[in-house]
Amino acid sequence: MKAFSWTEDAHGAIVADGKRLEAAAFGPPPDAAPTLVLLHEGLGCVALWRDFPQRLAEAAGCGVFVYSRAGYGRSDSVALPRPLDYMTREARLSLPAVLGAIGFERGVLVGHSDGASIAAIYAGLVDDGRVKGLVLMAPHLFTEEPGLVSIAEAKRAYETGDLKPKIAKYHAHVDAAFLGWNSAWLDPGFKAWNIEGFVERWRLPALVIQGEDDQYGTLAQVRAIEARAPTRVESLILQDCRHSPQAEQPEATLDAIAAFCRKTLENSE
Repeated sequence: MKAFSWTEDAHGAIVADGKRLEAAAFGPPPDAAPTLVLLHEGLGCVALWRDFPQRLAEAAGCGVFVYSRAGYGRSDSVALPRPLDYMTREARLSLPAVLGAIGFERGVLVGHSDGASIAAIYAGLVDDGRVKGLVLMAPHLFTEEPGLVSIAEAKRAYETGDLKPKIAKYHAHVDAAFLGWNSAWLDPGFKAWNIEGFVERWRLPALVIQGEDDQYGTLAQVRAIEARAPTRVESLILQDCRHSPQAEQPEATLDAIAAFCRKTLENSE
């Protein structure tokens, strides 16, 4: 495990689960303020968060740490095909190492799409008293046919359209990034994937943010969290928003996350 040298607006790398991962930090380090750890979507990376981490650090008054998982961005690649339980493996093996590498002391996990699912799994898998809350943007607990249709459309765009050159600007190992995600979701065995059981074991509050027009998941995902979580759940459904609240409705998303984090961290002191 490589420790991260956290300075204001630091960019560097850590090593977690044997992989070098690109990383960036904004705001105060973990020994000076709570930390929000950002977990990106299935085709995301550090660069694709754009200015959201910096703005979130300012809005919440916390440090914000963001990293690219193995196979994404400028991080080390991964072997294909990914195992169908790759999100559980991330929660079990990589995320704990990431938190150790940054000296995480107290804070909130903020995940988007696959990253939200990884955060949800971690909260049910590990009794980590340092994690005081979850923010889940467009989370997935199970597969849905409309979402799988959209993922199949992405495959066609990658193979015959302009999607590959577009995302190759952000991923050093573009096939590992795209196929690692897309092929897993479109594997027939993945239709049985379900992580609702982890939600039932949460011990911390959560904020769920979902776009009303999300092409990858319906409001059934949100309602399942509300029904199954034994802890407080706040839900924000955004109009005129698809799969990326932080990009499509940034002001409402930032305001909601900052308010939730302030309240959650104050109540946990």
